[in-house]
Amino acid sequence: MPDIPTTTIVVLCLAALAAGWIDAVVGGGGLLLLPALLLGLPGSTPAATALGTNKAVAIVGTTGAAVTYVRKAPIDVRTAVRIGLAALAGSMGGAFFAAGMSTDVLKPVIMAVLVGVGAFVIFRPDFGTAPATGPLPPRRVLAAIGLAGVGIGFYDGLIGPGTGTFLVLALTAVLRFDLVTASANAKIVNCCTNAGALGMFAWQGAVLWQLAAVMAVFNLAGGTLGARTALKKGSGFVRIVLLTTVVALVAKMAYEQWVA
Repeated sequence: MPDIPTTTIVVLCLAALAAGWIDAVVGGGGLLLLPALLLGLPGSTPAATALGTNKAVAIVGTTGAAVTYVRKAPIDVRTAVRIGLAALAGSMGGAFFAAGMSTDVLKPVIMAVLVGVGAFVIFRPDFGTAPATGPLPPRRVLAAIGLAGVGIGFYDGLIGPGTGTFLVLALTAVLRFDLVTASANAKIVNCCTNAGALGMFAWQGAVLWQLAAVMAVFNLAGGTLGARTALKKGSGFVRIVLLTTVVALVAKMAYEQWVA
């Protein structure tokens, strides 16, 4: 592991805690965690190592949130697992191509992704407020497997940040879930994408395991607490957290890109 100051490790652990909470509530904890790693790790650290370490941390918090949701939320486990298996394959493919990616490429891409997510939610105020009724049509399930599974899974392995948010949006749009139900089902899918990408990054030797182990403890605590908060507060609260997170991160990354 590279030489990292103790203060930096403390900041990274706090970022992991906050990212776990955000990821459990609405997805997208990587939008906080990955930039924190990119800023905190030495400049010579390859982008793939930051991505791999991010996955090793995130999978712990996502699993904790998924367990909490499974106990208390309406989850279509069969559908979520089918989407998750497709996402597992997609994320492994994305992680395979991520090895040669430059850190300089990541930051503008993440910022563009954030702006797109924020615009979508702002212009669709009723999005994810009404729960679905009746059985899921097979064609919608197949569409979710293709979009949320293969497509977003590939993105998760290639870049990663925002995957949980994209999964929530996709499951809400395609399967007509409310935001809380979509968040619950997305956690199962996200566990699969994280596992696929982490497996590939580990095979490539692109994971800082000691740092990830320390950060994962905080991410797990944040993920468990976030899932409980979302279940208690409902879809309206999830929407507010989503928009607040997007606006804050866009402002932060824009400042770092063009002002600092």
